[in-house]
Amino acid sequence: MARKPTGRPNGRPRIEINSEQFKKLCELHCTKEEIAGFFSCTEETIDNYCKREHGESFLGVFKKLSAGGKMSLRRYQFELAKHNASMAIFLGKNLLGQTDNTEINQSEGLKIVVEKKVIDLTDGKNGSDTL
Repeated sequence: MARKPTGRPNGRPRIEINSEQFKKLCELHCTKEEIAGFFSCTEETIDNYCKREHGESFLGVFKKLSAGGKMSLRRYQFELAKHNASMAIFLGKNLLGQTDNTEINQSEGLKIVVEKKVIDLTDGKNGSDTL
């Protein structure tokens, strides 16, 4: 026996995911778990949203949208490097392949002195013998 149509949709109402908020969360490099927590849904819902709205998996969408966050961070680092020598050095090493060169003079010998004291615990006396 078939049911009469009631005009009501089957299942639970779809969780609405704001695309601007989703984009900003990806730019901040939030994980899928964190994004799902923000929208109070499951990670599977995030996967379904990406497939429905963007036509690809979360990973593909995330790679595209997170690039904007990297550009913003890089822009901020370059501005900071104008006033902060440490940031300028960091960027030089990471982006320009610069390194710190430290010369070590190997002609000078290195002496290591190790001294051990023997302690006799049976009679309570500390020995002064050095090995």
